[in-house]
Amino acid sequence: MTSPVGLHRVVEPAGVLPQAAWRLDASAAIAPNEVRIRVQRLNLDAASFRQLSEKHGGDGDAVRAEVLEIISTRGKMQNPVTGSGGMLIGTVEEAGRRSPLGLKPGERVATLVSLTLTPLVVTDGLARWDGRSEQVPCDGWAILFARSIAAVLPDDEDPQLSLAVLDVCGAPALTARVVSRYVEERHRAGDPTPVRVAVIGGAGKSGSLSLAAARRAGAARTVGVVPVAAERDALAAADLASVVALADARDPVGLSTAVTTALGAPADVTVVCVDVPGCEHGAVLATADGGTVIFFSMATSFSAAALGAEGLAADVTMLVGNGYVPGHAELALGLLRAEPGVRRLFTARLAAD
Repeated sequence: MTSPVGLHRVVEPAGVLPQAAWRLDASAAIAPNEVRIRVQRLNLDAASFRQLSEKHGGDGDAVRAEVLEIISTRGKMQNPVTGSGGMLIGTVEEAGRRSPLGLKPGERVATLVSLTLTPLVVTDGLARWDGRSEQVPCDGWAILFARSIAAVLPDDEDPQLSLAVLDVCGAPALTARVVSRYVEERHRAGDPTPVRVAVIGGAGKSGSLSLAAARRAGAARTVGVVPVAAERDALAAADLASVVALADARDPVGLSTAVTTALGAPADVTVVCVDVPGCEHGAVLATADGGTVIFFSMATSFSAAALGAEGLAADVTMLVGNGYVPGHAELALGLLRAEPGVRRLFTARLAAD
């Protein structure tokens, strides 16, 4: 019997969900409720790629070899250090007769579920990838379950650009939902206090989209926090934030001071979009009592976040961005089309890669 969440693909250990499994069965034959995708490109998540690149000192050949080893050993792409994976684009090769996803052979799609739970086989040895960018051209196949999610790629956008946007589309959707609630609550209460939002890592993929989403959701003042002058200048030119601040997110006091100075008060909503560990305490310290911290970084230590908030006596709500919000793909692609600054940042990032 095939499971809608892919339990039948778990090889070891038995009884766990595919994401928690050490190894999956990635064989090409599909069950009636599955879909097989001919893979064309992977997008490694930022935290995973950074960890691999730093581990190997920027040696692209070594990074490529380790990614191949992970996929061949585990039947999926799941970095054993960060626990994270990424997503992919490809063409529907075969759809089972009982698949509820509505996908048809020949459609070009992006998977909106993590590679950490997606059965995956690579057949070309990643020969076209130099190991130096998050996007990985490749050939192979992947399997989607009945409870998987995928989006048909738009015909009017570069597939690489769409992949980069859809990789992080959960971030702007959840940011918009949380900010909207603050705006609505203050409106109902007749409270004129502006809603303030800080995005840590504001020049990155999820960060730039989250800034745009926060502004559209009614945030009166936003700050994008970046670590280096080049990112500060790029984000300022994109005109996505009220102000851009330069700070090391791993320095709690420095980050809090930068956010408070830029916004005139601590943030009501702080969105963490960095790809390095050690930013939990600064995010909590930068957030007002009664505020919300949204962690979208796979480098986050959630025990450090929880214990840090307790140690600081911080009355904040902490949310884990799980990557899925209904309508998230459409919202993110809409921001790409409507916000020239978002498009410029994404295009520049792809060109640099």
